[in-house]
Amino acid sequence: DPRRGDSEEFPLGRIDTKDPVILLDLQRQSLTPDAIPQDGQRVLIQPNGNVADDVTGIVHPDVAHAAALAARVVGLDIAGIDLVCEDISKPLLEQRGAIIEVNASPGLLAHIKPASGEPRNVGAAIVEHLFAAEESGRIPIVGVTGTLGSSLIAKLLGCLLNAAGKHAGVANGEGLYLDGRQVQKGDCTGFAAGERLLINRNMEAAVFESNARSILTEGLPYDRCSVGVVTDMGKLDDVRDLHINDDEALANVVRSQVDVILSSGAAVLNAADPEVVKLAELSDGRVIFYAMDEHNPAVVAHRAAGERAVFARDNRIMLADGANETALLDLAKIKPATVKHPASVLAATAAAWALGLQHDLICGGLRAFDATPKKTIY
Repeated sequence: DPRRGDSEEFPLGRIDTKDPVILLDLQRQSLTPDAIPQDGQRVLIQPNGNVADDVTGIVHPDVAHAAALAARVVGLDIAGIDLVCEDISKPLLEQRGAIIEVNASPGLLAHIKPASGEPRNVGAAIVEHLFAAEESGRIPIVGVTGTLGSSLIAKLLGCLLNAAGKHAGVANGEGLYLDGRQVQKGDCTGFAAGERLLINRNMEAAVFESNARSILTEGLPYDRCSVGVVTDMGKLDDVRDLHINDDEALANVVRSQVDVILSSGAAVLNAADPEVVKLAELSDGRVIFYAMDEHNPAVVAHRAAGERAVFARDNRIMLADGANETALLDLAKIKPATVKHPASVLAATAAAWALGLQHDLICGGLRAFDATPKKTIY
C-alpha cells in the first residue's frame, strides 16, 4: 500500500508483523502472520485511530459556518477546528455535535495526503489568503542615501507617511522611530536597526537612511525599495579605510541605492550634483530630479522628456510632470527649523509624490513637521 510508510508524509503507518500487539490480535483470531485468510474473511490486524479521511465535499454549510465563527471569535484567520459529530453532512445541533478545539497552528499533511478522499492543496489557499495574487506582500520602503540632510529627509518622510494615515517607521542617523516616537537613540543606519524595523508587523511603511560606509560594511536591510533618494555621493575620506580610493569606486557603492529600486518605483536624485545625475540611467523605475533652481540643466532636460521634477520658484515648492506644473506650498509656511534646509524639503516632497501621496496631505505634513527635536516627536 503506497499510503503506508515510516515518516509523517505517509497517511498510514507500516504494519510490523513482529509487533506483540499485532501478534496478539491475530492469535485471538486463530491466525499467524503467515496464515492465508479464507475467501471473504475479514482480519483485524490492528485498531487504528486519527486516520484522516477527506470529507470536504459533504460538509454541511452550518458546520462550515460554525467552524469559521469559532476561528474568528478567538481572533484567527487561519485555524484548525476539531469537532465531534456523527455525520458531518448534517448540522451540529441535530446530532448534539460540538467544537472541542481551535488550533492556531494546524497541520496540513492530513489535507494534502489524506488516507482516503480527495487531496486538498490547503497550502496554496493559505498563501493566496495571506498574499492575494495581485499583491506583492511588500510595504512601501524608502531608502535615503547621502550626507546632505539625509536624516532630516528620512524623518520628514516619516511624518508625511503618518499624515497619509500609515503606521510608518524610520531608521536614520539619529535613532529609530515608530509612528514618530523615538524608541532608540543613536546611529540606526546599520542593518540590525533596519531589520528590527522590518520585523515589526505593525509597520505599513518604512524609511531607511544609509551612507557609503554602512552600505559597504553591512549592506542595505531590504532587498528592493519603492523609492530611493540620493542626495550626494559622500566623502572619500569616510571610506578610504575600506579600500575605496577614487570617485568611481565610491559611485559604485552609492549606486546600490538606485540598483534596488523596483520597476514600479522611482529614484529621487539631486540634480545639483552631476555625479548623482549620472545614476539616473541605473534606475529600473522612474526618475524624479529635485533642485532649488528650476533652470538646472538636468531638470530642464528631464522635463523636456516628459518626466517629473521638483524645484522652487518664487519661494514655492513646484511639482512638474513634463510641461504640467503644480504649485504645492509656500516655503514660508514651513516651520523655521525645517525650512533652513529647503533642498531636503524638496527631496522629501519628491519622494512623497513618488509614493502617490495626495498633494493636500503632503502640504499638511510639511506644515506640521518641525526639525527641532525638543518641539516635536519626530
